[in-house]
Amino acid sequence: MPVAPSRRPHRRLALPLALALGLAGLGAHALAYADAARPPQGATAGPCVEGICEYRLGNGLRVLLFPDASRPTVTVNLVYAVGSAQENYGETGMAHLLEHMLFKGTATQRDIPAQMSKRGIDYNATTALDRTNYYASFPADEATLDWLLGLEADRMVNSTIAKADLDSEMTVVRNEMEAGENSPFRALYERVRATAYLWHHYGQSTIGARSDVEHVPIERLRGYYRTWYRPDNATLVIAGRIDPQRTLDAVARRFAGVAKPAQPLPVFYTREPAQDGEREVTVRRVGDVRLLMAAYHTPAATHADAAALQVLDEVLGHVPGGRLHKALVESGLAESIGSDSDSLRDPGLFGAQVALAKGGDAAKAQQALLAQLEGIAQRPVTAAEVDAARQRLRNGYELAYTNVSGVALGLSDPIAVGDWRLYFQRRDALEKVDADAVNRVARTYLRASNRTLGRFEPSDAPERVEVPQAPDAAAALQGYVGKAAVEAGEQFDPSPANIQARTQTVVIDTGVGRGLRLALLPKKNRGNTVTFSANFRFADADALRGREVAATLAGAMLMRGGGGLSREQIDARFQALKTAARVGGGLQSASIGLTTRRDQFADALALAAKLLREPAFPEGEFEQYRRQAITGVEASRQEPGTLAGQAMARHFDPWPAGHPLRYRDLDETLAALKSAKLDDLRAFHREFYGSAEGEIAVVGDFDPEAVKRQVQALFAAWKPGHAYAPIATAYTAVAPERRALEAPDKANGVLLARANVSLKETDADYPALVVANYILGGGGMKSRLSDRIRQKDGLSYGVGSDLDADASRDGRDDAGAWTVQAIAAPQNLDKVETAMREEFARLIAGGVDAGELRDAVSGLLTQRQQARASDGTVAGLLGRNLFFDRTMQFSADLDAKFKALTVDAVNAAIRRHLKPADFSVYLSGDFAAQAKAPAGK
Repeated sequence: MPVAPSRRPHRRLALPLALALGLAGLGAHALAYADAARPPQGATAGPCVEGICEYRLGNGLRVLLFPDASRPTVTVNLVYAVGSAQENYGETGMAHLLEHMLFKGTATQRDIPAQMSKRGIDYNATTALDRTNYYASFPADEATLDWLLGLEADRMVNSTIAKADLDSEMTVVRNEMEAGENSPFRALYERVRATAYLWHHYGQSTIGARSDVEHVPIERLRGYYRTWYRPDNATLVIAGRIDPQRTLDAVARRFAGVAKPAQPLPVFYTREPAQDGEREVTVRRVGDVRLLMAAYHTPAATHADAAALQVLDEVLGHVPGGRLHKALVESGLAESIGSDSDSLRDPGLFGAQVALAKGGDAAKAQQALLAQLEGIAQRPVTAAEVDAARQRLRNGYELAYTNVSGVALGLSDPIAVGDWRLYFQRRDALEKVDADAVNRVARTYLRASNRTLGRFEPSDAPERVEVPQAPDAAAALQGYVGKAAVEAGEQFDPSPANIQARTQTVVIDTGVGRGLRLALLPKKNRGNTVTFSANFRFADADALRGREVAATLAGAMLMRGGGGLSREQIDARFQALKTAARVGGGLQSASIGLTTRRDQFADALALAAKLLREPAFPEGEFEQYRRQAITGVEASRQEPGTLAGQAMARHFDPWPAGHPLRYRDLDETLAALKSAKLDDLRAFHREFYGSAEGEIAVVGDFDPEAVKRQVQALFAAWKPGHAYAPIATAYTAVAPERRALEAPDKANGVLLARANVSLKETDADYPALVVANYILGGGGMKSRLSDRIRQKDGLSYGVGSDLDADASRDGRDDAGAWTVQAIAAPQNLDKVETAMREEFARLIAGGVDAGELRDAVSGLLTQRQQARASDGTVAGLLGRNLFFDRTMQFSADLDAKFKALTVDAVNAAIRRHLKPADFSVYLSGDFAAQAKAPAGK
């Protein structure tokens, strides 16, 4: 299970990321809500804020209920206030290791992954600096919820924590550690934090020191578990389609018997002293990208300065309008930038990162970076910059709060800080931040003497920044009441039959091909959200010969300027419309994707259509994109996954030279990027693009008649220059090969395996093979490959298999493939391959049994149901149905075929299609260095 993103920089390096949950802010005492539950005997009611109500059991367990009937799912998130910051000498990595061990079972629950899989529960866990959380999501079902509550109550105090389980899991955890070591960014980030902190444990990696993880005594791990896993150190969040009263009663029934220990929780008192001069750290490793980072000590999340620091982070780090992007990326000094601001229980770090090409001028980039960070006094932040930053943050909060599952997980970090209501208080505090506050915190904390960068130079006189004490959560929340709860949506049934019944299908005859096909599914959503997905078709294989690079680059440039707007203005306009937008294109299609709200939908769609039709292709943005693409290719050149993936793609490429789908390796890609001309992009758009043929799906809160009129007006008349004709694909037999590819200085290795299969989605064997793959390696942790390679042999942190089936309008395309992928230490890759082939043989010889079939079908059907709870997934499914001339009956029929499968049918399909001798295998890692390492390391 992964360490949580909060322990890594969380924004914007390399590519723009969607605004994450900011996690802070809230306050005040209880409000009366109509759906608040009556506390059972021994429990008390706490505050309610915006639809979330708190209760506390007699043993100290805090319970948060967030009912929302508009999504047919439930999310359970159990947060323990313990993370890597609560580890002592010799215990680093223990919180994360214990997270893994809690999936090994109890006396009554011996195979937790199997039980989760059987019930179709999507689950995982993360470990961060101040907390560990275990979360699960599933279609609303009180029996499943009750079982899960029982499991969490059981493993809170009864987990086995056995030496044999620790030994088998050790290589898995070690492999997760090695996977992180492959990343130059993560390696540098960990060293910067370790250098910035002298004493506080925020300076140590959550994954831990290798020596601690490998040698931890089982008795000490059990002691850590008994110390921190207890009801008075936990908060249980339950969100989704729940009945608050019955849910609270179920929680009390399951957890009330878990006793609160007599021993009080440990108290930590280490405080990081003020930094007394610039600090420096340098990491030297094999790689093809240069990175710079700067970090400054800042107050804890409950301090009054925290909100202004978050706005400062947005002003500096936003792409494309932020100061760092303009000063470093647009000037050509760097390829990408990022920034982040910790929001933690104790004082954290404010950081900025820069990525340069291998031959970039690091000295100039560093000078520019520090000038932006530490020179704000000379160029103060303006009110306009603050207003724009607050709007983006506001949009992120508003969008996040329409997804109760996301909120349930997003409360984890505010809980770790001290109180869940801090999420809302931070949001409200952001509204009060002005330019004066942003400039003040910049002057206070972004100073050379408080910086950790890469160079140490003593000053003539000591200069220290004293970080002020922050109030506790209770004081910070005094008098806070929060805002009104967001309006909930309807209780929507995501069954194929109901989706089909609620969907209007419209065909607009444009005189081109099959015209425009629309699938409109209006429904009431939480926050009045609406999802729009469109794909417009053009061109055939002959017309595209020699135009592949121009097609790719033209599509990538559509949101970088057009319709009379610059890239920054486009970003600002969509932010003002509260819209997450994507306008792009490829070889044979152009696409628009929007997630917005009812009131902004028409304007957002009009803007997207204008960008699609009127791109500016600005030269500066083109050169910036070219540099970023070249740097990205170069940075991946020596990664094990890239090396193995390239070799496999080249071997399985069926296309002749000159075909538009012909595979290009990294060198060919670099050459194409460097030789591309802006006029080629303009010509491709002018000659090929059009919107008169394609598929459009709209799901959510909208007016169907208004959408039909607007679609007709915006898209029907623009005809493509070359008519669309699908490129046919067909199964090709490929001779097996085995290759080992050296990846110097990479602690983690990769295995890829592939065999081509003649398979279509409409084949009689398709349902049986989907189930077979689920059992083999597609079912997550509960699959044969995972049971063997991760759980039993302890060789890999991640292993799985995929089955790809072809689809086409005429039903002829059959280019299927069966693949396996795994990560492991390079010295263990041969063992992984052996285990994989043994599991192939066992599956063919012995087949699947009735229990496996039952659990796999149940898990698959639950996953499919869960997926249809997402508007984005439904929009994609409706658009795909339009393309292939299907209805939702195709999905219903496939579900029925899954249910009707027999053991004999699945085993017969396996024997017909799974041919181990046909698999090519590609291994990549630092084999030379690992051959010299001690055995077992």
